[in-house]
Amino acid sequence: MTTILITGITGQVGSQLADYILEHTDYNIVGMMRWQEPLDNLYHLTDRINKKDRISLYYADLNDAMSISRMIDEIRPDYISHLAAQSYPQTSFNIPIETLQTNIIGTASLLEAIRQVSPESRYDPVVHICSSSEVYGRAPTGVVLKEDTPLHGASPYSISKIGADYLGRFYGEAYNIRTFMTRMGTHTGPRRSDVFFESTVAKQIALIEAGHQEPVIYVGNLNCTRTFQDCRDAVRAYYLLLEASAEGRIKPGEYFNIAGEEAFKLTQVVDMLIMFSDMDIRLKIDKNRLRPIDADYQMFDNTKIRNTIDWKPEIPVKQTLLDLLNHWREQISKGNIPLNR
Repeated sequence: MTTILITGITGQVGSQLADYILEHTDYNIVGMMRWQEPLDNLYHLTDRINKKDRISLYYADLNDAMSISRMIDEIRPDYISHLAAQSYPQTSFNIPIETLQTNIIGTASLLEAIRQVSPESRYDPVVHICSSSEVYGRAPTGVVLKEDTPLHGASPYSISKIGADYLGRFYGEAYNIRTFMTRMGTHTGPRRSDVFFESTVAKQIALIEAGHQEPVIYVGNLNCTRTFQDCRDAVRAYYLLLEASAEGRIKPGEYFNIAGEEAFKLTQVVDMLIMFSDMDIRLKIDKNRLRPIDADYQMFDNTKIRNTIDWKPEIPVKQTLLDLLNHWREQISKGNIPLNR
């Protein structure tokens, strides 16, 4: 039976990849998580986890190389989707060292653990390293980002993802480990953390509707243009790339953009979300939500991935944003009142 290891399974992307794998394959899933990490995104799966019904959890930490090495040696997964990270660009300005340690050294620990097992046992997994579109940084307005566009970090987070991206490429090219990297554009939908722009806007609308917040949405820099895609589309691409690599259709160390093909100014995103509500809501700039430097413009070329697998984004952004807002409405209706951040 094929086994896939998903690091970062408790996050939005990890949990939705688990959902996809359970629904569309017969694979067994091992989800890596830290001890006492919140399980909010996995509660719908905890009955299956308790029964070990094709999904189980393994406690390890990217900042503990011994735990990573032990995990790889014990599980020997056929596929690895490495999603665990300190993944918040804004937060990375406050904790740059932890961000670099977790995302670069943690990724190196995982890849080195695989390499150390491989020579004596012929262990040959497919390894997906989740990079980020943030690696392109401050692209000039009008430039469409391709995989060969020069990388330019615009935050400690983006710099850390450049490091992880290069590590995946190095281990693929130097040691022939079947790695590939994905540089995912802005992705959203249900379970999206409220530290991200569109999710904090949706959360605040839901709080306003429920009477927990005055009818004011607090925002940061709105002078940005982004492509948006549904995370459920993105994890489908992850799965198809894993399969393509296993079939030998992707050379070790390859890298791909995965991005939505609908672009919006952030003001348009706010307008769409407010349109779903009957409340009279105004905006207010909150200086605490502004970054020292921002990636103001991001448009992507998906040609490479579409030439490799049969994939394209399918869920309209408008539907994605409505699903995100309804997610927050549901959480708040259950009494799960989120922090004001």
